[in-house]
Amino acid sequence: MLAPLRFSIRQAPAANGLARSMLATRGLATAAPVTWTPAPESQPASLHLKSGHSWSGKSFGAQMPKRFGEVVFTTSITSYTESLTDPSYQGQILTFTQPLIGNYGVPNNFTGTSPVGNAKDVDVGSFLESRGVQAAGVVVSNLAERFSHFEAIESLASWCARHNVPGISGVDTRAITTLLRDQGSTLGAITMGEGHEVAPGQADFTDPQTEKLIERVSTKQPYTIHPVGGASAARVHIALLDFGSKANIVRCLIREGASVTVLPYNYDFNAVRDQFDGLFLSNGPGSPYSIPESIETVKRTIEQWDKPIFGICMGHQIIGLAAGIEAYRMRFGNRGHNQPVIALASTGSSIKRGRVYLSSQNHGWALKHPTAEKPWGKWDVLFGNVNDGSIEGICSSPDSGKQIWGVQFHPENAGGPDDCQGMFKDFIDVVEAKTGGKGAGKGLDSGLLAPPPEGPFGAVFKTADELRV
Repeated sequence: MLAPLRFSIRQAPAANGLARSMLATRGLATAAPVTWTPAPESQPASLHLKSGHSWSGKSFGAQMPKRFGEVVFTTSITSYTESLTDPSYQGQILTFTQPLIGNYGVPNNFTGTSPVGNAKDVDVGSFLESRGVQAAGVVVSNLAERFSHFEAIESLASWCARHNVPGISGVDTRAITTLLRDQGSTLGAITMGEGHEVAPGQADFTDPQTEKLIERVSTKQPYTIHPVGGASAARVHIALLDFGSKANIVRCLIREGASVTVLPYNYDFNAVRDQFDGLFLSNGPGSPYSIPESIETVKRTIEQWDKPIFGICMGHQIIGLAAGIEAYRMRFGNRGHNQPVIALASTGSSIKRGRVYLSSQNHGWALKHPTAEKPWGKWDVLFGNVNDGSIEGICSSPDSGKQIWGVQFHPENAGGPDDCQGMFKDFIDVVEAKTGGKGAGKGLDSGLLAPPPEGPFGAVFKTADELRV
């Protein structure tokens, strides 16, 4: 790694500059911008694929002999911090096609605000998409060890090290992406140190898709977050089944005036459903078939409940499986911020039939198209992917008597385009109309709730020396 950069003011080491910068973000001090933070020294490292291909480079982040995962690629040009904190990347070694990664550092993840600074935002537990790095490993072509951004507090390398995530740089990500595109996502391993060039045995590669990854990232206890103004200001009360929800999904619901109660993925929602005005199903990692209990819960909800339901990514797939639609594992999935989708039906005021929208995506599974042998019944295709023709959204048909939508992409755009963010407003408007003006549902009794997640910094430190980063 590069030698520590020392500031001209006070000649303070970068580590102290990091602490001063974090204090400054809380209005406690002023300091020069942080441009470097200490991280473990690089070692020779290799990326090995189960297919037999290998690339050598140098390590960054956490230092460990090896880390296994499913190697995938994303075409995202910006927002590497949001991508790496997306719980949907659990178990995956993420390859960035963008050559330069780390140039704007990493922000304080626990400021109680959001990247866009919306006046309707409240603290949802993290500034980024979750409270830590979710990917199993990171692959980049050119790692920026020095960075520049007014909100940055540390480097990508030191951030990954703190979260025990290894990375490799100095490899040909163009060749890796081409290979993954042609042969499909494959299992791999990042190895480092002595013997790094020796590929693991075929039996050592384990497929994270065979695990219940959702169990790792779902909340363990229910909690509620209210909009600005508190519970009395809420238009509606939404239950969110958490399969690994991105923070910006909760923000988008709250910005529209909803109180949101986040429930574990396997919570018995039908036992409390009448205390809510609508149901939201979040994104999440792995296979939708890994959580049959959630599929059964949603199937019963669809059959017996008449209130609106909206699902994103994994939530969309769970709605499909609950409706009797099959899902399949894609060859390499769609991951990036530039996926075009075409609306095959109009919904609310934001989505118009025949229009193409750009979307942010991160998924390796999709729903199967209806066929003469396996028709969908009272379900319609809502969106299709312009590039590969895969299903990007479904909705209940007008004659079903239901108000249910699912989209494979991420309208909450963190990061990515905001073409479809209006779907959150449309959903909350429909939910509010369904209540008949009765106000927000009461949600769970307080005795069944845990406190909302809090950042680890809060008010727990008094001096820079006490700050842990």
